[in-house]
Amino acid sequence: MTARSNALAETVNGLYKAELISLRGPWRTVEDVELATLSWVHWWDNERLHSSIGYVPPAEHEAAHYDQQQLASASSGH
Repeated sequence: MTARSNALAETVNGLYKAELISLRGPWRTVEDVELATLSWVHWWDNERLHSSIGYVPPAEHEAAHYDQQQLASASSGH
C-alpha cells in the first residue's frame, strides 16, 4: 500500500469513527455496530455528495464514468 492510499484509508477511518462510532455510541452489541457500519458505508458510497466530483454521490459518478466508456467504445466500433 502506498503512503497516499494509506493516508486516504486513515482519513476515511477517522471520519467513520467521528461520524458514526463516537456520535452514535455507546454501542450495546457488536451486531449493532455492524449494522450501523453497513448503513454508514451505504450512505458514504450512494448518498454523500462529493464536492470534487460535481456534488454527486461517488457511486453515481462511477456509474456515469463507466457508461461514458461504454458509449465511447461502442461509437468507435469496439
